[in-house]
This record gives sequence, structure tokens and C-alpha cells, in this order.
Amino acid sequence: MSLVYDTHIDALDAMKKYPKVLYYKGDVSLLQKPKVSIVGTRRPSNYTKEFTYTLSKSLAQRGVCIVSGAAMGVDAIAHNGAGKENTIAVMANGLDIRYPVVNKELIKGIEEEGLVLSQFPDSVKAAKWSFVVRNEIVVALGDILIVTEADIDSGTMRSVEYALKMGKKIYVLPQRIDESLGTNMLLQENKVKLISDIEAFSSQFGVAVNSIIKKDALFYFCQSSPTLDEAVARYGDRIFEAELDGILTIHHGIVRLT
Repeated sequence: MSLVYDTHIDALDAMKKYPKVLYYKGDVSLLQKPKVSIVGTRRPSNYTKEFTYTLSKSLAQRGVCIVSGAAMGVDAIAHNGAGKENTIAVMANGLDIRYPVVNKELIKGIEEEGLVLSQFPDSVKAAKWSFVVRNEIVVALGDILIVTEADIDSGTMRSVEYALKMGKKIYVLPQRIDESLGTNMLLQENKVKLISDIEAFSSQFGVAVNSIIKKDALFYFCQSSPTLDEAVARYGDRIFEAELDGILTIHHGIVRLT
């Protein structure tokens, strides 16, 4: 059964109108993480499939939560790359319906390990207009928007319009001249930035760590490389305990994750 999320989400203030009600299933603590929205075509090239997955995984290793729409293609790949426990899926229908059917098991997994959101009450089916509504939430939740492949006349480009109105930074993958005409056009118009190196791009969110390390408030704080004094003032002896456990290092008065 879907539940009503009644805590204000600051990121959604960027929308034209804040949702009257928001339903959810899963782990709402993901809303507190740094978030990146990834969207794109339902029919990605093999190149786009590979690098959407790699990009999502690289960001997730740094504690970034991936937001997308659970659709076929780029959306599903982004969710899988991040891992179900580190992703938010925004639906265009009531949460008693798992749509599209081809992604039924993926959506079920995200409900159990990640977070699924919707503006629509149970029994409401997806429609052309509801995907547009869904896309606005997907874009608003992310700190930035990444479009890995898109045609010019596509729903993905509507998401780009939302991001531009919200003043969000938009990034795209490099593509061949005759592919992903939508993202290529955005590059020509200087409306987006290019991701030419996935590891270099992901590193702006911190260092990559293994899945064993708990990505909690201390983790995100240390990703910013604080001074030892700042870290101890906030977390006390936990800093030295984490150092002994090999989670972080202290060098020249600066705290960094290992």
C-alpha cells in the first residue's frame, strides 16, 4: 500500500506548483542524499547503454542517489547502474500499478530497497499528460540533470525545458553527429555541458568508496574534505574511530575518505 509523504521537500519548490500530495513506497531517507537526475530515450544505442550504466554506478559509489522515471531504456539502466538501494523512481501512475510491465521486477525492487514516488493515487493509470507531470518531479529532485541520449522531438527534451526554467545545470554525453540529435542540438546552443570523462565528472561529488562504508551524514561531511577541527567539532570521537577503522585519513589537518 502506498503512503502519503507529508514532509516538505525543498527541491520541489522549483516546480511551477508544489504537488498537492505525494505518495511513496520505500526508504524516504534517500531524499536527504545528494541527488542527480538521469533521463533519456527509451531506445538507447549500445554506446549510451554502456555509459549510462557506468555513469550511474560511478555516482552511486560516491553516495549520490540517482533519480529517474523507471521507463524503458535510459531510465531503467540508470536505476540498475546505481543499484536499487540507491535510486528514486518517480512514477506517472498510482503506486499500486507497476508500469511499464517490462520493468515490473525493477520497480518492485526499488519499492523494497530504494524509493518510489508519485503524485497520483492508487488506480490511476499512466497517460501522456501524466508523464509530463512525472518528468517535472524527476528534474526538480535532482541537483543537476544528465541527459544521456535524446531525439529533438521527445519527452526527454521536455525535461530539459523544465531544467532550464529551474536554472539547473544540464550535462550530456558526447554522441556521433547523426545520433542523439536532441543533445547535439543543445550542445550547439551552449545550453548544456559535456561529460567527456566519467570519473573526472563524478569526482566533483567526492571520492569513490566501496559499498561496505555506510553513506551517512558523516560520509557526506567528509566528502567535502573538512579540517580536523571542523570534523571534531561536529562529530567528536567518531572521527578518530573512523580513522582507526580505515574509513578516513587525517593528513596535514585535513580529513578525507580513504
